[in-house]
Amino acid sequence: MKSKFIERHQTLREKILETIREAILKGTLRPGEKVAEPELAERFGISRTPIREAFRQLESEGYLTVIPRKGAVVTALSEQDVQEFYAIKSILEGYAAELAATRLTIKDIEKLQTINEKLRNLAVDGDVKAFFRIHNEFHDLFVRAAGNHKLAELITQLGMKFNRLRMASLSISGRMSISVVEHDRLIEAFKNQDGDLAEDLVKQTAAIGGQVLLEGMTDAGQGRASSLDQRNDG
Repeated sequence: MKSKFIERHQTLREKILETIREAILKGTLRPGEKVAEPELAERFGISRTPIREAFRQLESEGYLTVIPRKGAVVTALSEQDVQEFYAIKSILEGYAAELAATRLTIKDIEKLQTINEKLRNLAVDGDVKAFFRIHNEFHDLFVRAAGNHKLAELITQLGMKFNRLRMASLSISGRMSISVVEHDRLIEAFKNQDGDLAEDLVKQTAAIGGQVLLEGMTDAGQGRASSLDQRNDG
C-alpha cells in the first residue's frame, strides 16, 4: 500500500513538473508571474507537499524562483544569463570532447551513432521532450568517456541548473535537425580521434545554441533571418 502511495505521489509530482515547464516554455506563464499552490492543489486533487517538491525541482532547473512567505514566481531570463551559460558550456563540454576523442571505444562510437539515429527520427516527429532526454544521453556518453569525474560533475550541475535554456533552444523551429547534423560531424571527429576538431565542433554548437536562443528572445515576430537559417544554408 505504501509503495502505491509513493508511486502515485511521484507520478503527480512529474505531472506538475511537466505542466509548469510547458506553460513557461510556451509563454502561458510569463516571467515574474506567480505560480499559485492552491490552484495546482485543486487542479490535481492533492496536498501541497508534492507541489512544493516540484517547485524546488523547478527552481533548481531555472524555471522558478521561490520567495519565502510569498511563493513561487517564474524566473526572468536575461541575455546575460544566456551568454554566460553557453560560454561556460562551451568551455567545459569542449574540453570533455577533446579528452574523449582518444578515449572513446569503437563500441562507444557505435552507441553515439545509434543515439543520433533516434534523435534524427525524433527531430522528424517534432518530439522535443523525447529529443531533449535522448540528446542528454548523447552528451553524457562522451562526457563520461573523457575520464574526468570532476569535469563530468560540473557539466551535469550546470546542465541541471539551466535545463530551461537548453529546452528552449531545442524548441526553436529547425534546431533539432541541426543538432543531429552537428552530432554527425562530431562522431566523425571522434572516429578520427581528432580532439582539436571535436572541441571546436562542440564550441560551435554551444555558440549557435546560445545565439538562436538570444534571437528568439529579442527578435520574436520581427521576421529577421536567424543564425539557424544561416546555419542551414552553410
